[in-house]
Amino acid sequence: MAVDPPRSVVLNYDEEQQRLTVKLVEPAKLAPLLAGLFEVPILLDDFDFRLDDEFARRLGVGMLNAIALGQPDIKQYMTLTLPPVNRPSGQ
Repeated sequence: MAVDPPRSVVLNYDEEQQRLTVKLVEPAKLAPLLAGLFEVPILLDDFDFRLDDEFARRLGVGMLNAIALGQPDIKQYMTLTLPPVNRPSGQ
């Protein structure tokens, strides 16, 4: 089975075209641009190493809120549930 090379994901909001775009970039090419920038680590241990629907929801909410810090016009489209969604018992 073929395995794609490692990649980083860049999410961008284009205000003029009112769309989000996702670009895949080789981490080595992106590293010089990211050196010294603010970083928010997401520790998988804090989520019991479960990359489930709730994790993905919270990650997506965080990404959209981060974009909205510099491009507040996107907030008019955001109707997000901010607190964690209650998981069924046993999960």
